[in-house]
This record gives sequence, C-alpha cells and structure tokens, in this order.
Amino acid sequence: MPGVERVHSAAVEDVWQNFGTCPRVGLTDTEARRRLARFGPNLIATKEKAGKLALLLNQFTSPVVYLLAAAGALSLYFGDWQEAIAIIAVLAINTGLGFFTELRAARSVEGLRALGTRSARTCRDGQVRVLAAEDLVPGDIVLVEGGDAVPADIRLVEASSLGADESTLTGESVPVDKSAEPVAPNARLAERTSMLFRGTLITRGSGLGVVVATGSGTELGAVARLVEQAEPDTSPLERRLERLSGQMVWVILALALVLAGLGVATGKDLRLMTEAGIALAVAAIPEGLPVVATLALARGMWRMARQNALIERLSAVETLGATTIILTDKTGTLTENRMTVRQLSLPSGKEDPTERGYSAGPEAERLLRVAVLCNDASLGQGSDHGSGDPMEQALLRAGRSVGLDRAAILRERPLVRKHAFDAGTRMMGTVHAFGSSHFVSVKGAPEAVLAASRRASDGQRDIPLDDVAQDLWRRRVEELGARGLRVIACAERWVGTADAQPFEELTFLGLVGLEDPARPDVPEALAACRAAGVRVVMVTGDHAVTALSIAHAVGLARPGDRVVEGGTTAEILDYLDEVAVFARVSPAEKLSLVKAYQEKGHVVAMTGDGVNDAPALKQADIGVAMGQRGTDVAREAAAMILLDDAFPTIVGAIREGRVIFDNIRRFAAYLLACNLSEVMIVGLAILSALPLPIQPLQILYLNVVTDVFPAFALAMCEGRDNILARPPRDPREPILGRTQWTRIIVQAAVLTLATFGGLAAAEFWFDLDRASIVTVTFLTLAFAQLWQVFNMRASGSKPFRNEVTRNPWVWAALLLCTVLLVAPAYFPPIGNVLSLVPPTSTMWAIILCASFAPLLLVQFATAALGARRPAARA
Repeated sequence: MPGVERVHSAAVEDVWQNFGTCPRVGLTDTEARRRLARFGPNLIATKEKAGKLALLLNQFTSPVVYLLAAAGALSLYFGDWQEAIAIIAVLAINTGLGFFTELRAARSVEGLRALGTRSARTCRDGQVRVLAAEDLVPGDIVLVEGGDAVPADIRLVEASSLGADESTLTGESVPVDKSAEPVAPNARLAERTSMLFRGTLITRGSGLGVVVATGSGTELGAVARLVEQAEPDTSPLERRLERLSGQMVWVILALALVLAGLGVATGKDLRLMTEAGIALAVAAIPEGLPVVATLALARGMWRMARQNALIERLSAVETLGATTIILTDKTGTLTENRMTVRQLSLPSGKEDPTERGYSAGPEAERLLRVAVLCNDASLGQGSDHGSGDPMEQALLRAGRSVGLDRAAILRERPLVRKHAFDAGTRMMGTVHAFGSSHFVSVKGAPEAVLAASRRASDGQRDIPLDDVAQDLWRRRVEELGARGLRVIACAERWVGTADAQPFEELTFLGLVGLEDPARPDVPEALAACRAAGVRVVMVTGDHAVTALSIAHAVGLARPGDRVVEGGTTAEILDYLDEVAVFARVSPAEKLSLVKAYQEKGHVVAMTGDGVNDAPALKQADIGVAMGQRGTDVAREAAAMILLDDAFPTIVGAIREGRVIFDNIRRFAAYLLACNLSEVMIVGLAILSALPLPIQPLQILYLNVVTDVFPAFALAMCEGRDNILARPPRDPREPILGRTQWTRIIVQAAVLTLATFGGLAAAEFWFDLDRASIVTVTFLTLAFAQLWQVFNMRASGSKPFRNEVTRNPWVWAALLLCTVLLVAPAYFPPIGNVLSLVPPTSTMWAIILCASFAPLLLVQFATAALGARRPAARA
C-alpha cells in the first residue's frame, strides 16, 4: 500500500485515498477477498509448533535411555548378542512410546490455543460486522473501544477520549492518549499518537481507524514477539512431578548399586548383578510421570473446551480443583444476557411495552431518541441480529419499535463527537450537529445522571430538578430494581459548540428498565457448588435491589445473608462470610475483595468482562473472563475463558479440575507401587542370598508393558459421580501425601508377597523345574500388577461399579497387556530371550491364584476400613 511508512503523518483525507476506502462504507467483500489473497491472513507466528525431530531427540535425554544403553553395551561386551538386541528393542519401544505421547500432548495444547481466536468490529459494504481478526486486510475500517486488543496496525481517523496501553511494544507503562491528528514524519514509535499498534490494549474511550498493516507487516511482527502467548507454559503440578521423578532417579540408582554390590558380595555372578541393577533402576524410575501428566492435562483441557471453558494457563487446571469461593458477575453469567426493554419510567408516569412496541408519545420518543443516539451497537436487517453490547442492542430495538432508526436520525443529526463510557463518570455521551447548535445525548447510571442534571421534563416543559424530584426518581430506581430490572437513565443538553462539557447542566428525561432473565440452569449449579464446599458471592456494578432480586431468583441469597453496596466494602472485612451480594462495586473494590478473601485463606475464582476487571482477574487464583461479551483486556488477564459466559460452565470446570488431579494422583500411585514391588522382590532375593526370582530382561519387559498402558488408561478416568460432594482440597496438599505413600508401600509389599508366594508354590509344593519357576514368578508379578489397577478406585466407591471399572480404556489396556504378557511364553524366539516356557494348567492355576490374591486382600482391607469409619463417626 502506498504511504504506509509515513501514514502516521498523513492527513485523514490522504489515508482514505491511499488505502482505497471510505468512511461508513469500508471495503466491499470482493475487494477484501482480493486483498486477503494478496497480503495473506493477519497472523503472526506466536510460537513454533513442537517439531517431530526435536521431540524425538528429546527422548534420548532421559536417564532411562542412558541406563538401557549401558545395559546393551554390557551385553555386547560379554558377547550376548541376543540380549543386546532385546535391550535395543526395549529402548526403541520406550523411545517410541515417549515420542508419540509427547507429540499427542503437544498437538492437543496447540489445538487448544487455536480456539482462542480474536475478533474485530469492522465496516464492510456499509454494514458493521464482527470478523475474525485474522481476516482483516489493509484498508478495512475497524471500530475500537475500551477493553479491546488492537488487531492490526491502524491509522486513526476518529477518536473520543481514546487511550492505549503500549507497554508490550514500547515499554511505556503509562497509557498513551490517542487522536486522529497527524504527527511529525520522523516521530518515534511511542510518539505516533495517530496510530494504534497490534497487540496493544485500548484502556479507555473509542475510535475508528483504517487498517494500514497486518500480520508480519505490523510493528509487532517486525520485532516478532507476542509477549503473553509466546511464553512456554507448564503447570506447578507438572513441575512437582518432574522434581519427584528427578529425586527418585538418584535414590533408585543408589539403591540399585547397593543391591548389586550385595549380590556380588554374596557370591552371585558380577554380570548378572550388574544387569539386574541396571534393569532394576530402569524399572523403578517413574520416568513416565511427567509425560502422562501432560497428556492427562491436555485431555482435561480439551474436555473443558468442549464444555465451553477454555483454559489459557495450565496452572489453572489444578487450581480449579482447590477453589473455595467464586466471586461472580451477574449480567450474562447468572442471567441470560438477553436484554429486553420492559419499562420506561417517564416524568408523567410509567410506559410499558406492548407486543406492538411503545405508544409513540412525545416523552417516550424523546427518551428513546437519546437512548438510540447514545449507542455503540448496531442492528442488522432483523431485530434479532446485531453486534455490540446486548443492552445497547435492546435500546435500539425499543427505538425501532416506535420508528426511531439510528441511521435515519444520524442523517438529521450527524455525530461529531463521542464521549465513551468511563468508570469514573459512569456515563456515556454523544454530540450531534443540529443546525447551528449541538445536541448532547447522555445515558448512564441513574445516580450519576441525576447528579449531573439540573432540569427535568414534566411532560409539558422543562422544570428545575430539586431535591424532592431527585428523591422521587431514586424511589423509582429502587422500584424497578426490586423487580429485577437493570436500570439506566437518559438525559440531554443543547450546547453551542461540540467541545462543551457533556456531563453538566443536563435535562433528565427518565429511566429505562431492562430485563435480563436468570439462567434456568443456575440454581442447580449453585446447589452443586454448595455440595462441593464452594461458596458463591455475587459482585456486580448493578443496584443492590436489582442484584438481590436476581440472587433470590437463582437461590444464591439465603435468609440472613447480607447485601453490601460499594463504598462500604472496607467496613465489612470482618464478616465477609456473611455477605451474599456486593452491589455497586467499583474495579478497585473488586480487587480489594479478591485480596481480602485470599487473606482469609480462600482460593478465589473471579469472573469479569471489562477492562477495569483486569486487575482483579489477574489477582485472583483463577481469573475467569467472558468469551462472548468480555473485552480482550479481561481475556489477557484471565486464566480461563467462558465461551458461553454461563455460570454452570465454571462448576463443570471445577469438577474437571478435581478429576484431573485425582487421575494424576491415581496413576502416579499405580506406577510407584508396581515399580517399588520390583525393587522389593530383587532386593529381598539378594539380601536373602536367593536366586533372582525375575530376570533383568523380564524387568525391562514389564517396564514397557505394565508401566505404560494401564497408567495411560488410569489417566483417562471420568471421575466419581459424587466428586463434587467433597470439600475442596488444600492447594498446598502434595500429589502424594502421607496417606498415599502408606498405601503405595503396603500395596507394593502385598505384590511382593504374592510373587514370592507363587514362587514358593511352584518350587516347594509342585516341585517345578527352574524354567517353569521363573515363568510362574514372572507372570504372577505381571498379572498382579495388571489387577492392581482395580485397587486404584477411590475410597468409598463401590468395588464393582466405580470410576476404574467404568473406564473402557482400562479394559482395553488389560486386554492388550494380557496378550503381550502371554504371547512370549508361546512364541519360542521371544520366550527364549525372556527365559519363559509355555505354562501348564498347574502353572496357570498358581499364577491366577497368586496374582489375584493382592487384589482380593486390598479390596477386603479397603471395605473393612470403609465400614469402620462410619462406625467411628457414629
């Protein structure tokens, strides 16, 4: 495009001409498609996809690979080619499984990032549309307002109180004031106030501009960085698992060296003991923990995404399961965000809508004209389709019902200036030219508009707005709010110039009551929260009476609960647990509330949608942004995005967070119990000067079979039906605490006893030969480890109907592992390598009896302990 380099210094008229577009019409769809083909999509590579080669090479950095390589080299040194080939095969299988697991997890996370696409409001063919940001092309007209992330490099042509946070690009921490006025050609990047740059954030005001650069052609593309999205993200849970694995490596290596040394000291073969020590170290190290954890997290994130909860940070997944309180917004979260104007409160009385709209009286028309003009939304050809804030769309529909079309009014009263909604004034204003004067339309919070008004219409003429009249209007606000209506006020003013102060000397026109019905599924979700020990508190900017009406409708507020209005929040910190609703809360007070609850030991989830919610969202343990009506600033600060803006989605995400943590704890305990049993078996044999019950290669084979497929299957459990019936866990609780380690050690000991029991039966009761004894011992341990998956059910669950038995992946893993364990014994080439012979019926009887013994013993003990707990409580 011509003039792109100096577009910041060009006059507005030259910008239109250079980019072949015009205001209020924009590009045609045909021209936009042509430019998209020429310039490509508006994308910047935020993070390279994990390459297959890099993932494959990463598999060779594991200590397990080094140990397997050492075992293979040792076999080659002793000339045992058959064993060396077997070890190389195990190495290949181990590497392949790790590679494909990491690849799947990486692609899953990358796929989730693709769901978090941005959108932009643009003008094409004379209509305002919401497009995916990647579809923007140079010459598109883009509308921005406070809370938006700038989707491309834009030359401003209109700006109203516009400010942008450009810290991600220039390092300036203070928001920059923006205007449409050209700047010097040699102005530095931070001084180009006529420009908006991709990746920066609109902090206030509104504006309209022309896209001048997209994708890699933007200033952000030139430096090739997107600050937040390019950072690698691992969760604290994954890091704890990696530390656990790393610590166990050294413990197991030391133990293997000690056991190998003791074996040699008791007269066992040096080569056999060296191989046994290596094999034992390989089997005992839980190298699969971080990989399976990543896969479990990725799968859980996909499940949440399918339920409309998009996780932005992995750390949010585990924190969700520990959430103790939810500070939730009202509009769109507890309600449907389907605004309808239900009542006008006019100076002469009330005006209710009918199926045909409002009676077109002069008072109603005067009020609705202001509501239509002071508006950033737009309606399509039908009233049900539009873009912008749902409340503003409802106002446009109300105006259209009495014949007030915004486009037609703007032709009569063209917009010359806009004062965007500001959290400080709590009002929005637009200035329109009308003859030699200017007309100011204002809407906002009733108390703010009343405070700025000096006159009011009585239906016939404008009269002073005295204290008595103001009290009357305040009572009307409370009446509307008590019916659950959201209330806004409208006012107007005539001024001589467009630069006059818009929010003073106003004429008050009346109130608009909008209904946003409560979501029908919220009461059930709130009941689930109470059962889960999660408290829910409404934090809203709406009036207390309106908020309390919705709180009662959905069952959030109960008798005795307090309702507190903003301005008094600092005074109630001592009885926070008694408050159900905080109304008229400012952004600063939201932040204070989050901190106050955190100081009382709560894990806080906070919902928000506006730019002013960002500090509270970032401070909360789980910041939850709205996906449909949320600003980009809120999304940037949040850890989770609700794609449907619905409160029940938060409850579903909390459940999924608990399931993921339980699954990770479950398969970690399974792996460690199985691995520890192998250490105990070899260790006891060496310490007792007995022959090794299982051979080094058999240990390696078990490591591949029973350590992989059952663990993956346990990571896929759906969770208990009553998982939300228990209180939240302590966020400081380790993955494996004292209770879990006790169970691991006891279950490993039972597996060890069963294996030695099978060995003793084969050798002393049935007097089997050495090869048969080795086969019985190996298969007893192998199948005992397989049945161990059923001991991973949650305490309190039913023995035959629980989250493990309902998991089809578990049954598939058991079937596959059974084939992999039995087949070698009947296939001599592999059986000879693993020192296995085909089992006889007697051998199978010993194997099945001994391998099922740990399952039955643990299940009996679990049932007995479960029966004792209720008795003790009674």
